[in-house]
Amino acid sequence: MKKTGLLAIVLSCFLMNAQAQKADSLLKTLDSNNGSTEVEAVFKSTRVVLSQSTETQKKHDLDLRIRHHFGDIGGRFGSSHTLYGLDVASDLFIGFDYGITDDFTVGIGRSKQDELFNFSGKYKLLKQKSDGGMPVNLTLFAQMGWIARSPFSESEFSSYANRFSYFIQPIFSRKFSSRLSLEVLPALLMRKNTTESRDPENLFSIGFAGRMKLSKRLSFVADYTLVNGLSRPTDLSQAYFNPLGVGLEIETGGHIFSLNFMNSEYILENNFIPGTKKSWQDGGVRFGFTISRNFTLFKSKNKDPDKTSKIY
Repeated sequence: MKKTGLLAIVLSCFLMNAQAQKADSLLKTLDSNNGSTEVEAVFKSTRVVLSQSTETQKKHDLDLRIRHHFGDIGGRFGSSHTLYGLDVASDLFIGFDYGITDDFTVGIGRSKQDELFNFSGKYKLLKQKSDGGMPVNLTLFAQMGWIARSPFSESEFSSYANRFSYFIQPIFSRKFSSRLSLEVLPALLMRKNTTESRDPENLFSIGFAGRMKLSKRLSFVADYTLVNGLSRPTDLSQAYFNPLGVGLEIETGGHIFSLNFMNSEYILENNFIPGTKKSWQDGGVRFGFTISRNFTLFKSKNKDPDKTSKIY
C-alpha cells in the first residue's frame, strides 16, 4: 500500500514536471514568434510628400489618389495677386495603385504637366523585424512615363522614343520608434527629352524622407531630394533646384489627407526630379494637398484581425 502510494506520488510529480516543461516550451515558442514579427506601418501612406515610401498596397486594395500643386505663394508670381498661388494650378494628378499581393503594387496615373501618363510597379523585398533580425525595409520602385502632349517644336520629339522616361529606385526605411520613421532613396532617371546638351540624359539622385507621429491621427512628414551636384552641373542656363517638401498627414479612417508645402511645381518623379525650377529662398514655395481613398475590391477570407491592413 505504501509502495502504491509512493508510486502515485512519484508519477504525479513526473506528470506535473512534464506539463511544466511543455508549458515552458510553449511560452518560449510564443515569445520567439512574437520577437520575430514584422514591424507594421513604417509609414502610413505609400508616399511621403513628393517621395515614395516603402509601403505597398495590401492584396486586392485599390488606392485612388488625387494630388494638386498650386502656384507660388510669394515672389514675382505669387502674393495677393494670385491669392498666394491658389489661383494657379502648376500640376494636377489622378492615379490608381492596386495591390496584386501584399508586397507587389502596380499603378497607373496621369498628371497635367506634359500630359504625363505613368505606369509603375512597387515590390517590397525586405521587411524590418522587431527582433532585429532584419533591421531595415527594402522596397524596389520602377516607373515609366509617357509624354502625351503635342511637341512644342518640330524637333522636340524627333524620335517617338523621346516621349518616354524611366525611373528606378530602391527605397530603404527603418521605424526607429512608434513615432519616428526615416528612409533613404537613391535613384536613376533615364530620359531623352532634355532642353540643353550639358544637361545629362541620365540623372542620379538621392532622397531623404521621414515621418514623425504627433498624435493618434496627425503626423509631420518631410522629404528632400539631392539632384544638382551629383550627376548634373549646377551652372546650366536654366537654374534647377533640389526638391524639398514638408507637410502634415491626417488619418481619417479609409482616407489619408495630406497638406503640404514644397518648392516643386510637379508631382511625378519623372518630372519633379529633373524639372524643379523654384527655390524656397525666392518665394517659390507652393501649397499642395493629397487625398487618398482606399477601397477593398475583394473581401479577405482571412479572419485574423492582426493580418488586416495596418496602413489605413
